[in-house]
Amino acid sequence: MKKWIAMLLVCMLLVSTLTACGNSSSKPASEPGKTEETAAPVQNETKPTEEPAEEPAEEPAEEDDEENYATGDASLDDPLNQDGIGKSELLVVSFGTSFNDSRRLTIGAIEKAMIEAFPGISVRRGFTSQIIIDHVLKRDGEVIDNVTEALDRAVANGVKTLVVQPTHLMDGFEYNDVVNELADYADVFDSITIGRPILDTDADFDAVADILVDISKDYDDGETAIVFMGHGTEAESNGVYARMQKLLTDKGMANYFIGTVEAEPSVEDVLKLVQAGNYKKVVLRPMMIVAGDHANNDMAGDEEDSWKSVFEGAGYEVECVLHGLGEVEAIQQLLVAHAQAAVDAAN
Repeated sequence: MKKWIAMLLVCMLLVSTLTACGNSSSKPASEPGKTEETAAPVQNETKPTEEPAEEPAEEPAEEDDEENYATGDASLDDPLNQDGIGKSELLVVSFGTSFNDSRRLTIGAIEKAMIEAFPGISVRRGFTSQIIIDHVLKRDGEVIDNVTEALDRAVANGVKTLVVQPTHLMDGFEYNDVVNELADYADVFDSITIGRPILDTDADFDAVADILVDISKDYDDGETAIVFMGHGTEAESNGVYARMQKLLTDKGMANYFIGTVEAEPSVEDVLKLVQAGNYKKVVLRPMMIVAGDHANNDMAGDEEDSWKSVFEGAGYEVECVLHGLGEVEAIQQLLVAHAQAAVDAAN
């Protein structure tokens, strides 16, 4: 009997100890600061859960740091969330950025190019990053539709023909999330078509390679390594970066290098390639639609693990060019061409 009482006391003590541990306070985990041919068919697929964004993934900095730098005047940006759409709509879908000037000069410029190219179709905006939407609303009071809100707005306005043109760089998780969401609206509109991402056909790759060279030609002096920083993704579409690297090399651009901030090639991989050459200077530029958080902090920031710091630490003079690809007219027109193919398919 005493043996059983002793065992019971041990169990009670153990339960008490575990309960005390369970009630102890613990620091909550901090929210991460950052997480872009013919028309494509809309298929009803299962939407990936919590997959990393591949392009242009531009989450705002954490709450405590969000006002440490200015990002521009949000009032200059047109969120394109007006009603009175009409029967035909072109919805331009982007991941988004909380950097106001970059949003206006990149995404806004792409949307303006669409408005000029399709005067008979109402152009509207949708962002896929709810974190960015909430951040801009809280900080600047600017209301930006997410994709669901934009689609519901189209339904409420009686849109019959819907064309969606993503500004994503590749056919990855983010692009396919849009495809999957459109499948839920397949019976609502008379017609839904979606344009292809920027890097799709061989002609697209060739055109973008030439664009990368053209926008950085002023730095091509034989002593400078020109490095483009992409986002990167766990999806198979991450191969677009290696493909672009090979294409540039095959074109004779041996001093052009492509890396990613979230996948491979990493900055360490690119550094090794640069060190194999006789370069004195490194120019860094984002291979992303926007120049947002990744460009300003991961690439051009002063932290010891930024790309700028990594190359400076290796002894190079470094210059950062903070312009997103969306600012480039040739990129804008490439997306217009993809949207035109989707419009033609809808008709």
